[in-house]
Amino acid sequence: MPVFADGRIPVLVVSDADALAAALVERPGAALLGEGAAAPDGALASAGIEAAGPHPIACTCCAGRGGEAVALDRLFLDRVRGRVPWFERVVALIPEEAQRASLRAVLRDDAVVSSRFRPG
Repeated sequence: MPVFADGRIPVLVVSDADALAAALVERPGAALLGEGAAAPDGALASAGIEAAGPHPIACTCCAGRGGEAVALDRLFLDRVRGRVPWFERVVALIPEEAQRASLRAVLRDDAVVSSRFRPG
């Protein structure tokens, strides 16, 4: 019977600092994704979600990708290039339900992000 392994990086979404701390203690080795994110104790790296990307909307290189996609790209590239320690998962601190829904949509619909990351 074939076994299928999913090599994408899991992204756990939490809504408050207590859940974030518990997730980092429970399984160390995670990066943090969030607005104005600074790496707390237990996080290996962090990336902040910015409202607008560095380029104009619909530019040819990023085609108007949202802040979540850009932040996840930044985390992935920093990991691959050795700028941050190798992390095995991402914990996203997203307090607002609308922002959590936006992140879930990015994980599902953005081709680059969904090739690197998965909900989890």
